Parts: sequence; C-alpha cells; structure tokens
Amino acid sequence: MDIQLTSLHWVYVAFIAFILALLVRRRDTTLICVAGIFTLGLIATESLNGSVSGIFNSFIYATKELIGTIFIISIIVAMSRVLIITGVNETMVKPLTGFLRTPALAFWGIGIIMMVTSLFFWPSPGVALIGAVLLPVAMRVGLPALGAAMAMNLFGHGIALSGDYIIQGAPKLTADAAGLPVSRVMEASIPLVIVMGLVTTIVAFWMMRRDMKNGKWRDGLVGGTGTLSAGGSGATIALPHGTKRALAIIIPILFAIDVVAMFALDLQGGDATALIGGTAVLILISVTMLAHRNKGLEETTSYLIEGFQFGFRVFGPVIPIAAFFYLGDSAFKDLFGDHLLQGSHGIVNDLGVALANHVPMNGTVASVTLTATGAITGLDGSGFSGISLVGSIASMFSTAIGTGAATLTALGQVAAIWVGGGTLIPWALIPAAAICGVSPFELARRNLKPVLIGLAVTTIVAIFLV
Repeated sequence: MDIQLTSLHWVYVAFIAFILALLVRRRDTTLICVAGIFTLGLIATESLNGSVSGIFNSFIYATKELIGTIFIISIIVAMSRVLIITGVNETMVKPLTGFLRTPALAFWGIGIIMMVTSLFFWPSPGVALIGAVLLPVAMRVGLPALGAAMAMNLFGHGIALSGDYIIQGAPKLTADAAGLPVSRVMEASIPLVIVMGLVTTIVAFWMMRRDMKNGKWRDGLVGGTGTLSAGGSGATIALPHGTKRALAIIIPILFAIDVVAMFALDLQGGDATALIGGTAVLILISVTMLAHRNKGLEETTSYLIEGFQFGFRVFGPVIPIAAFFYLGDSAFKDLFGDHLLQGSHGIVNDLGVALANHVPMNGTVASVTLTATGAITGLDGSGFSGISLVGSIASMFSTAIGTGAATLTALGQVAAIWVGGGTLIPWALIPAAAICGVSPFELARRNLKPVLIGLAVTTIVAIFLV
C-alpha cells in the first residue's frame, strides 16, 4: 500500500530531527516541542486560534495520559519520606547487612537489594531508603564508596528503572507512543533487561576488581559520605523499637501481597499501578499517624505535598515533549480533527509505511537505530523525557519491516533509561553519588565502558529477537 505524505508528515519529521540534534548538544527540547505542536496545528486547522488552543489542549491530553504515572511516583516518594525520618527503612534493611561479609558480597548484595527496592520505590527514593544503612557496612568489609555507588546505581537506575515492572512508568510512556499495550512492551523487555543487566554489572565488577588489584582504582571521594534523604532534611522522629520492627515486617508483606494479587487477578498497567499506589497511601497514613499522633492529619498532607512536588518536578519537562509525540498517533485527530488523507492511520504509521516502500529496512538497521536514538534521548539526564520519541520511531520502523514493534520499543526504552536515567549522565547520578560522598563525574566515568558494552550486546540480542 502506497501512502501519500503531506506537509504535516514532513513537518513532523523535521521537528523530530531538530529535537534529536538538540539532545545531542544537551539542550532542552521543550520550546521546540511546543513550536512543533503549534506548527502542526496551524497547518492542519489553518487557524491561529486552533493552533494556539492546540498547545494547551495537547498538554491536557498528555497530562491525562501520564497522570497515573505521576501520581504513583509522587505517592511512593511521599511514603518513602516518612519511612526515612522514622527510621523504619533502616530497620527494614538491617537484617540483610549480616550477609555483606566481603567486598564481592557487598557489591552484589547492595545491588540486588537496591534493585528489589527500586522496583517498588523507584531508584532515587530507594537510594535514600537503603544507602545510609548499607554504605557503612560495605565500606567496613572493604568495598570502596565508589564501588557501592556503582552497585546502587547500575542495579537501581539501570536494571530496575529500565524494566520498571511494578510501577510501570517507563513502559507506559513507550507503549503509548508506539500504540502498543503496556503488557506487550514489558514482556518484550524481559530478555533485553536481563542481558543488559548481567553484562553491565559483571563487566563493572570485573573492571573494579582489576583496577583495585593493579592499583589504578580512584575512590573519587568528595569529602566523606553524603546525607541524602527524601526531603533534604536530616530530621528524625523516634518510634518505639517494637513499632519499627513491626512496621518493617508488615510493609514488605503488604507489597508482596500486592505482587501475588497482580498475578492471581491478572492485574496489569493501570490496575496494577493503582493497587501499589493505594497500598502506599495506606502505609503513608498509618506510619504518619503513629509517628506524629496529634499532628498526623496535617503531616499526612505535608508528605503528600512533598511527594507531588517531586513528581511534577520530574515530569514537568516530560509533559510538553510527550504532547508533541502523542500527535504522531491518535492525539492528532482528537486535538486538530481529521485533516490527514483518507486511509491514513496516523502520522507515525504513515511514515513507517512510506519508509518500507522506499528504504531497504531490516531488523539490524532498526535495532541499531533504536539503541542510538534511545541513548541520544537520554543525554538530557532524564531518561524519561525522550522515550515517547523512542516509541514513535519504533512504531515507524516496525511498520516498515513488518515485525518487532514490541522488541524495538523495549530496546529503545532500555537504552534511554540506562543512559539518561542515572548511570552515565553526571547530573542524573547525583542521588547515588551524594549518599556515597563520591564525585558524580567519577561515577559516570566508571560506568561508561560497562554500559556501552552492555548496550552493544543487548542490541545484538535484539537483532535476533526482532
């Protein structure tokens, strides 16, 4: 089937190219995305009023699509905050410290604990939840602070965040942009996340041990260990030891029950997120009332405000970018009417069909391109701001080659999150670097080769899966 491309298609492609160019130069793309929305609206409606209104309406559309993700992350952060200042988090992980008896056990132990924690709490709050407790233990058995930062960073911001199987923020963004169910993208990402995680962490550990043995290791310390906490405050609230122990047992059990319920009731996407979010709200309220007693009503609101401030600070830059990329699919018709040619299935799908008709495309070219695109979109240090673009491009390429939509989408997601989510970009590494008291630039330097090797191997695996 031959698709006739219009000025709308070419303008969309031009803005994507412009956005990629800015990302390479590490410049912000929000203004360009807004300009893209305005231009597409002006061409489609031939009305200044319609195009200007379309900017705001596209923000509303994107916010409606993302609101569940924003809320779950905000609530998780709010809950994490009260667990930190009451010391419940310390009690939760303290029994695990007995297993960290050697540098190797400390590296892998901290990493695995961080990965599991990050699946439920997200990596940045996860760092605060476990870092302050496990770092002194790791250093006592001979693991350098920088090694502990690498473990927390690669397992949390890398493995856990790139899959995001519990909170499902990342796969929601990429799946929506690619026009796929979230479950398909999550299933396709499993082998890629496993390969990327194994290769990267094994290479990082081997290089760390090699450099320590050869005397080439640099600790990268910047003046002792940090004191990261969810709200930047060192305040603590004393709870009876028995109460903390009880909460430290009950909270993991509640989340474990949620996971069992997800499988038993076949809950996915928004339903699974709602279950985790509701559980987190109940935990937040219960712990706050126990800790603050008469002030519990007011403090519950304060924690929620802190959480929502964090959530919108993280996703504020994402909304206008996602708004532009949603126009590549169904959002265009909803916002600007049916101005595409008859037989069109959306700007992105039209481009994919045209690409298939005019460019020799195969799984190898598509996989390499998606990895490169994902890595480029991660250069802004967010990891999330560009994965809508990854989903759109994956949709185009899969249409062109006739297969592999979910695998290509997952590959781009993995590349974007590993690069921008907090393993390579120094300003995204600050949570792990701060709590370990090391330079984020030294941490980025240590992560560089392992992550690049991991991306190369993962791309090769994806080529065979497409």
